[in-house]
Amino acid sequence: MLDRLFALIADITDEPREPFQEGDYRVAAAALLVHVMSADGVAAPVERQRLEAVLSAGFDLSVADTRRLVVFATDAEAAEDNWTSFAQTLASHLDEDGRRRVVEMMWAVVLADGRAHELEEAVVERAAELLGVEMPAR
Repeated sequence: MLDRLFALIADITDEPREPFQEGDYRVAAAALLVHVMSADGVAAPVERQRLEAVLSAGFDLSVADTRRLVVFATDAEAAEDNWTSFAQTLASHLDEDGRRRVVEMMWAVVLADGRAHELEEAVVERAAELLGVEMPAR
């Protein structure tokens, strides 16, 4: 209960609590979501909002930590030549259920604007393949 109180205070004061670093599976997942969000050339505000909501809920992060994660992941995605490395990181760090949840997170971001662009779909499908997520789970 005390942890929840501290978490609430951190959320209110907007103090970051989580350390993010290279190799962190949360950074890899967020970078993959950032990549799929912009795959069609347009990162709509509603997609950005969904990205933050999905990361916050999926990793139980405060608002401040979620925003820091998005910044860290955006930088990581921009610096990486090949987005598939993020999927490979996730495949080696997550169990089957965790990998499936990442694919679900990707679909949530893709569909945030009400439509799935062909390029976004292709990224999600390729990522799911790299993550070993079977077609029916997609």
